[in-house]
Amino acid sequence: MSRKYKFHNKQGLYFVSFATVNWIEVFTRQIYFNVLVNSVNYCRAEMGMELYCYCFMPSHVHFIFRSTNEQPMELLRDFKKYTSKKVIEAVEKNGYCDYLSEQEKSKVMLLNINFGNIIINHIELWSEKVIKQKIDYIHTNPLESGFVINTVDWKYSSARNFQGDATVLEIDSIGFFD
Repeated sequence: MSRKYKFHNKQGLYFVSFATVNWIEVFTRQIYFNVLVNSVNYCRAEMGMELYCYCFMPSHVHFIFRSTNEQPMELLRDFKKYTSKKVIEAVEKNGYCDYLSEQEKSKVMLLNINFGNIIINHIELWSEKVIKQKIDYIHTNPLESGFVINTVDWKYSSARNFQGDATVLEIDSIGFFD
């Protein structure tokens, strides 16, 4: 793996942000968001992921996580591989976004919807202040993108969890928000 995937503190809390190839908006239907939810649930149940904050956007994902078995690099690798495979299966079975041209649809399939091909960012979170900054960044992403006027209105964000609504995903407690 390249240098950008190395996590020096295997026990650390990390902010990660990654995107679909060419920022193609894959996650535009419930079925594709479900793939993300199922992938996270699998990683939590089977791979030791602790999830503290998340936001799923049409072309990218942000989350704060920790690997309980001290394998953050492997956890993310497997998350991306599993998610890519499941998104491709869902596209083949259900079709893709209606608004894309045939050329764009072909491009998506040629790229195999290589979800998470690029990690835009991965940062170890070392202080309460930095953690709060990243949580705010994650939760305001749909607001800044113009999708909602209130952060808790975006269904696929832990901003809802912070208000007591865990209908999409369960999250773990960081500790200082309890």
